[in-house]
Amino acid sequence: MSEDFLSKMLSQFSGGGSKEYVFLSITPGVGLEMCQLDVTTSPKSVKAYAVRSLAYNETSKEIADYDAFKDAVLEMYEELNINPKCNVIVNLPLVSMGTMNLPLILSDDQLLVSITSEVEQTYIFRRMEPTIAWQDVNVNQGTDSRKILYAAIQAPVIENIKAALASLGSTLVNIDVSVASYLRALDFTGLTTAQMQDNVTWNLMIVNSTGYSLVSLVGKTIVDYYEEPLAIKTFEGDDIYNAINSSAQITLMSYPANYLYIISETDMVSAELLASKIQGVGTIDFFENNTFKKHEVMPVSLDVLPDNVLKISMQVIGVAATNYSNFPLKFVFVKQSGSAKSGGFLAGSSTEAPVPITIGDKTFEITPSAATTLSTILLAIIGGFMALMSFVMLPKIEADKQQALDAVTLKAQELDEQVSKLDQEQSSAGSFDLKGEVDLVLKNNRSKLMSYSAIGQAIPDTVWVTYFMAQGDGLVDIKGAATNVEDVYVFFKNMKDSLISTKLRLQKLEMQSGSVDDLLSSSNSQNYEFEITNMDKEQLSALFGKLTGKDGEQKDPNAPADAQGDKGADNGLLGNTPIPDIGKK
Repeated sequence: MSEDFLSKMLSQFSGGGSKEYVFLSITPGVGLEMCQLDVTTSPKSVKAYAVRSLAYNETSKEIADYDAFKDAVLEMYEELNINPKCNVIVNLPLVSMGTMNLPLILSDDQLLVSITSEVEQTYIFRRMEPTIAWQDVNVNQGTDSRKILYAAIQAPVIENIKAALASLGSTLVNIDVSVASYLRALDFTGLTTAQMQDNVTWNLMIVNSTGYSLVSLVGKTIVDYYEEPLAIKTFEGDDIYNAINSSAQITLMSYPANYLYIISETDMVSAELLASKIQGVGTIDFFENNTFKKHEVMPVSLDVLPDNVLKISMQVIGVAATNYSNFPLKFVFVKQSGSAKSGGFLAGSSTEAPVPITIGDKTFEITPSAATTLSTILLAIIGGFMALMSFVMLPKIEADKQQALDAVTLKAQELDEQVSKLDQEQSSAGSFDLKGEVDLVLKNNRSKLMSYSAIGQAIPDTVWVTYFMAQGDGLVDIKGAATNVEDVYVFFKNMKDSLISTKLRLQKLEMQSGSVDDLLSSSNSQNYEFEITNMDKEQLSALFGKLTGKDGEQKDPNAPADAQGDKGADNGLLGNTPIPDIGKK
């Protein structure tokens, strides 16, 4: 079943054809990034990337100019040859995140009210309505309580991004936040494979210009989240590291773990230097997501500009891996069509969320119910095809095979009749044993046939045979030439593997030039002559003695048969005359 057929089928069920997925990240210190991954290669790689400068207001936590955002997205569409009618997922810097312990009896709407009350205590959401998403990180049936991890983004920010993309013909599918993107990138790239194992405790520290945050995990399960504000910009030199170290040592005492992974996204702090100063917290690893970066997050294709390789942030890798990583943290901020909730984690929604399906370079969105219907149709088509094969094609194939069998049977009968006739003629003449002669010919030439077959299968393109002799008693002599020594040895090994019992050896291997002067004066590459045989010197002398002409002179074993005066006698499988060049291009 062809890819085009599947694409057409999925287009019908996805409601309007395929839509490409595009991933954006608003990354402070870098700008606006656009990224697409290739998971079909090994290792996985970044297949397309573009970046533009974009101002971000750290105080109000939003894009400074949405018109500039729209223009930058359009430029990157054109640079990467992307159809603007695409689905877009955007990563934003974290605005607000935290954990809450709430009664298990609370409904989703009551949870939303409780979280909103907590979020509105921050200065940003005192003047802007929040859009909230959350996820359970621990449910304790014994105490009837649940611990949730929540995140909040300004509702106007989401609407402005959605409007800017819609003006280009694009659809905003979801908003992601940097903490979730970091964890997804670490999982997708394998940077924390040792940490993300069952029952392994570890902490992720993310350092930014306003302090640091700490995510405590067991494997891939988030246990807690903590933020520590620090006026990093007010420190200079080592004072920055001393301040973070003093605070982190106290914080990490509350989150004992086997590993600590540090990511710095600010140019004021080196994650490597900070890792060297923090002591007694288990095994420490780090990644520079700033100007201290020495290597890329993951491999990139040759289509990515070299100047952009080190600009690729871990956040844009994380958001681009949305459809490929199975890390369980996923916030959904964009309201799905038909959903009754304005925020929250989509797992609690009764509306069917479309699932992206990739065929080749095309991605389709299809709901589970539509996928079930499509599967039923495909099964019906396959069943119909199998029935067609059973009732129409198979009888025809069977008839053709029977006809071929009948022809072979008739030919065998004719040959049997000819053999019987010859047997009768032999019996009446008494002077010729046909069966014995045939057996003798077959016996003497079986090894020759095997040798011819072995040469045809074993000879490389750069090797040609100039002389070949095979006798019924298993003796073989092969002469030829090649453009390089390596292919001579390949040919020799292949012949030995094909003719195991012949005990072949490499009798001769030398350059074709007659003298050193010829070699030095030649401007072209020299060929190599070789001889492969299982005959000893006496047998070889006796063999070439037979090739002496009637005038007593040694005949050229590479000369045509009629040039030697034999008129083609003893040529082919039954003779010892050299065969024409084999394999010479």
